Amino acid sequence: MARAIPANPRRILLIKSHSAGIGDILRSSAAWAVLKNRWPDVELHLLFLTRWPGYPSEALIREHFLLSSAHFLPMQEGHFWGMRGVGPRTWRRLLPELRKIAKQIQPDLIIDHEPHGLETTIAARWLRRFCKSAIVGVNQVMGRGLLYDRSGPSLQQYAKNEQLDWPMDYTERDFAALVALGLHRENQSIVLTETSDGRLFRDEMQQILPKDLPIIGLNIGCGTPDAEQKRPDLDLLVMAFGRAYKESPYILLLTGAPNESFINKSFIDKYKVKWGNNAHIIDIAGRTSSTSLTGAIKLCDAFVSSDSGPYHMAVALGVPTLALFNFSSPEHYHSKAEIFLLHQSCCSIADEISTELTKILLRKAS
Repeated sequence: MARAIPANPRRILLIKSHSAGIGDILRSSAAWAVLKNRWPDVELHLLFLTRWPGYPSEALIREHFLLSSAHFLPMQEGHFWGMRGVGPRTWRRLLPELRKIAKQIQPDLIIDHEPHGLETTIAARWLRRFCKSAIVGVNQVMGRGLLYDRSGPSLQQYAKNEQLDWPMDYTERDFAALVALGLHRENQSIVLTETSDGRLFRDEMQQILPKDLPIIGLNIGCGTPDAEQKRPDLDLLVMAFGRAYKESPYILLLTGAPNESFINKSFIDKYKVKWGNNAHIIDIAGRTSSTSLTGAIKLCDAFVSSDSGPYHMAVALGVPTLALFNFSSPEHYHSKAEIFLLHQSCCSIADEISTELTKILLRKAS
């Protein structure tokens, strides 16, 4: 028998598992904000069944200001009886942990945001055995909606109903379940606040940075082999940032993971060859965690990034953001970011980037 959806839920458990990337999880914050706007006193708890345990996003998401807690449970995938999925050994480990979470949180509503697979559905059904919660999910395939107390449409139908382009903005995915509760995105952006580690890092940097110059952040990123195709051309970046500096001087703060320090060094070396002076460039690659990076980004008057986690963080933090894409990827765009496609001629796109940076710098100066 279907359980009634509470009119005023006190504790909502949100289930996800699709991707542990910082941007992918942070995109869900738009849905969290809508839930909190509807029920300001509700506690939101995230349960993430992860295939990437220990990913950098975990620390950041655990400190998200809209979440009361975040739980990341490793979920090992394999092949069983000729099918890809999670096997008995993993479930024997997961089920007791899920039971513990259900008893600890005692949610009165569970929202399964994943449209594909049965792992999150099984988890939701198991969780409700130990609490009095109703379950909301996504009816992605015929019959799947019967496993929930209430379900939203498939992603494709949701996009059609909301008159969205396909493939649709990735942030919209979580709303396929929320429309079952009568909740819509209504232009809600993703959100993030500076963490305590971020404030400490920002305070330390402010002690050594010039007080009279604006700061531009640059995350070239893409230091792993599978992400190299997203990396902007360094010569293009050198040209764009050098031209902007000639128009209005600034401090350039290079962010990045430890394995991306070699990319930053290459950029700095190329910049010096082209423009002669790189004394205004500060490289902090490897000096920030996912949480302290919030402070580094908040330092900036503008933030420029490839399609990577810091791009989404900058947008969520409300910092003017320029996002650099090597190929069209509309599902990864944010309406609050300036999007630049780098497949145009190097000089043309460098001019566009430097012009936009100069506008921001001049607004800051005035």
